Amino acid sequence: MLEKEIINFEKTVIAGVITQDQNEEKLSEYLDELEFLTFTAGGEVVKRFSQKMERPNAKTFLGTGKIDQIHHYIVENDVKTIIFDDELSPAQQKNLNKMLEIKVLDRTNLILDIFAQRAETSYARTQVELAQCQYLLPRLSGMWTHLERQRGGIGMRGPGETEIETDRRIVRDRISLLKAKIKSIDRQMSVQRGNRGALVRVALVGYTNVGKSTLMNVISKSEVFVENKLFATLDTTVRKVVIKNLPFLLSDTVGFIRKLPTQLVDSFKGTLDEVREADLLLHVVDISHPDFEDHIESVNRILQDIGCMNKKTIMVFNKIDNYSPLTIDEDDLITEKTSKHYTLSEWKDTWMSNVGEENALFISAVNKENFEDFRKKVYQAVRQIHITRFPYNNFLYPDYEENEVSE
Repeated sequence: MLEKEIINFEKTVIAGVITQDQNEEKLSEYLDELEFLTFTAGGEVVKRFSQKMERPNAKTFLGTGKIDQIHHYIVENDVKTIIFDDELSPAQQKNLNKMLEIKVLDRTNLILDIFAQRAETSYARTQVELAQCQYLLPRLSGMWTHLERQRGGIGMRGPGETEIETDRRIVRDRISLLKAKIKSIDRQMSVQRGNRGALVRVALVGYTNVGKSTLMNVISKSEVFVENKLFATLDTTVRKVVIKNLPFLLSDTVGFIRKLPTQLVDSFKGTLDEVREADLLLHVVDISHPDFEDHIESVNRILQDIGCMNKKTIMVFNKIDNYSPLTIDEDDLITEKTSKHYTLSEWKDTWMSNVGEENALFISAVNKENFEDFRKKVYQAVRQIHITRFPYNNFLYPDYEENEVSE
C-alpha cells in the first residue's frame, strides 16, 4: 500500500502596513498574494498583522506596540517565521530578528526562496543564485550577531569586522563569477536564437499563475510543467508550432508579479531576451482573478522596463470558465456598480473598444473554449508579420478559413 506524502508546513505569520499610498483594501489584496506565495514556499499562514502608519518605521518597520503584540502571539502559538509584505532594510531585518527571536523574511526573500526551489536548469539556478547574492551582500552584518559578545573588550574589536569583510569579499567574488557565467550562457543562447532561422517568434507573457503553461501545452501539444502555484515555470520553453500550414516559434517565459525584486529582474535579463526578441506578444491574463487589472499594470510596467511596450500584442483573457462577477440586488439602491460587477460581455465591450477587436481574446485554455477564435487571431497576426518580412511568400499562407480541418 502506498503511503501518502506528508507535507509539514512551516507555521508563519505575515505583516504589512496601511499607508497613504496603500489603503486597507489594497493591503488585503497584497497579503492574499503573500499568503499564496508562502503556501508555494511551503508555509502555512496562521495569522495576519497590519498597522496603519504614515510610513514604515525606519528601525523596526512596524511600531513597537505592534511588534510586542506579534511577539506575544508567536510565543503563544509556536510560530517559526514572520514574513513582511515589503522589502526590509538590513537594519530593520537585524532589529526585528533581535526583538522577535524567530526567522524574519520579507517579500523579496520569499520570492527568491521560491525561485531557488523552482530552478531546474543550470542557467536558472545560476540566475537565482546571483539574485540571492545581490540581496545578501548588504545584509551580511546582520549575520554576525553571535560576535556581539566579543565587542567592547580589549583586543576584541577587530575579529567581527574582519569576518564580515572577508565574507563580503567572498560574496562579491561570487557575484562576479556568476555574472561572467550568465554572460557566457547568454551568448550561447543568443547564437541558438540566431540559428532558429526566419520563423516568426511569439512569446507568452503575463502575471504568474495565469495559465501560460497550460496554453502552451494546448497550442503546441507539448508537456510543459503546470501547477496551481506561483512561479511553476522559471525556465523558458520554446516550441515550434504550426497553425494550418504556417509555422512559428512559441516561447513560455517566467511569470511576473507585483513588487518583483529588482535583483530578479536584473538576473533574469537573459531569459527576458526571449520577450525582447519576439515579434508578437500574447499577454495572458487570468480574468477570474479579482485584481487582474492590477496584474496587467504590473506586467506592462516590467515590459516598459525591458523596452517591450511597443511590440504588437494580443491580450488573451484566460479562465473565462472561472469568471464570476459580483452581483447587486435589484432592490439595492446604495451599492455603486464598479468593474468588479461587470459581466464578461461588458468586459469584452470595454477591452475590445480600448485595444481594438483584433487585439483582444476571451478564452478558457483548460476547456478550449473560444479556441478556434484564438487560433484564427494568432494565425492572422503571425501571417501579417511573415508576409511583411517575406512578401513573396504571400501566396503560401492564405487567409484563415474556419471550415478547414484544424491541424
